[in-house]
Amino acid sequence: MILSELTAISPIDGRYRNKTKSIAPYFSEWGLIYYRIKVEIEYLILLNEQGLESFSQKFTASEIAALRSIYASFNESDALTIKEIEATTNHDVKAVEYFIKQKLEDLNLGTSKEWVHFGLTSQDINNTAIPMGLRDAIQAVILPELEAVRNTIEKLAVDFKDIPMLAKTHGQAASPTRLGKELMVFVSRINEQIKQLNNVPFAAKFGGATGNFNAHHVAFPEIDWQQFGFNFVNNTLGLYRSFPTTQIEHYDHLAAMCDCFKRINTILIDFSRDVWQYISMDYFKQKLKAGEIGSSAMPHKVNPIDFENAEGNLGISNALFEHFSAKLPISRLQRDLTDSTVLRNLGNPFAHNLIAYGSLQKGLGKLILNEEAISRDLNSNWAVVAEAIQTILRTTNYPNPYEALKGLTRTNSHIGEKEISDFIDTLSVSDALKMRLKSISPSNYTGI
Repeated sequence: MILSELTAISPIDGRYRNKTKSIAPYFSEWGLIYYRIKVEIEYLILLNEQGLESFSQKFTASEIAALRSIYASFNESDALTIKEIEATTNHDVKAVEYFIKQKLEDLNLGTSKEWVHFGLTSQDINNTAIPMGLRDAIQAVILPELEAVRNTIEKLAVDFKDIPMLAKTHGQAASPTRLGKELMVFVSRINEQIKQLNNVPFAAKFGGATGNFNAHHVAFPEIDWQQFGFNFVNNTLGLYRSFPTTQIEHYDHLAAMCDCFKRINTILIDFSRDVWQYISMDYFKQKLKAGEIGSSAMPHKVNPIDFENAEGNLGISNALFEHFSAKLPISRLQRDLTDSTVLRNLGNPFAHNLIAYGSLQKGLGKLILNEEAISRDLNSNWAVVAEAIQTILRTTNYPNPYEALKGLTRTNSHIGEKEISDFIDTLSVSDALKMRLKSISPSNYTGI
């Protein structure tokens, strides 16, 4: 079979390709090669700036621009060329090195080609290329899409800020709240996690075969290679250099990032389930779309599939994030290869996140508030004002107010406005206090 959306094994590159293609430039094989080339070129340029006597020529401004155009104009044809080289080398990073050396020959800079990948190991390239792609994907695509979902929830929270609603704790009727406030809880939770996410650095390893710049130091002991490494990673690449390291990045910061996204996903799963429940309670209806079918057998159904789809994809994403955060920080001695194949899947949880974000946006856009059902539920649960009555009675030193309300609410099969009013009339309190107590209803007992 020829690879297509129909034959792809993973739905993120098949059924959902149109929803996930925005992160392909960052997490695909093409993307990884692009960032590897960028790291190699920028390293070569910075190395050239050190004024090493054995460097045959100092690059001019036009030559630097030409070097940067190697990655700036990188295309699929270039990527295929590198894959052809890799078929011979059986080493992906070495294939990139050979490709760049050929490009230098084409630019009449062949005398500098042996400085490409000078003193480096593959992980100096991979452990800088991967966090660069991750950073750019999160900043350019993932965070904006997440923030868009948050903004949609926040808009609904504002729209529904004055809608009183029966709360449910332990699945039972509880002190009333407001719908907007309950939605704003999720906005606040997401905001807190985004703050934490923004504080996690995009960390990278850069230091030679075992992290000590052995080859660099033996060749040029007069150069402060540690400072060079910090300058290159932090300033040139815009990452955060981990130090000291083994041959590979220790991935502790990446694990923290995965855990943060996992918490965000968990919050959105919680949100999806709540909205699903509100739909099942008829608090929300869903806009109908001509031609759409909710069930293959039951014509009346309009299923909350968008929130179910979001929940499912967020769950898959969390399973992957959990594996990344648990596995990646562990590497035998100075390095084993288990991180390599795992990191190639780094884009998968973010792809499932994008699918989930799109489903949430679609589902939220279909919601229609059903105030009648919300009001009906409130008016069917007058017992919830018992808390208010007994609390006010306590302030007057009324004897055993809690027990009195407990007796009322638990010995009557139905508690409505009349039963509450009749009970208040039996209290030995002033008429003014009785009027105050009778003014409390499920619709206005919503706190602040």
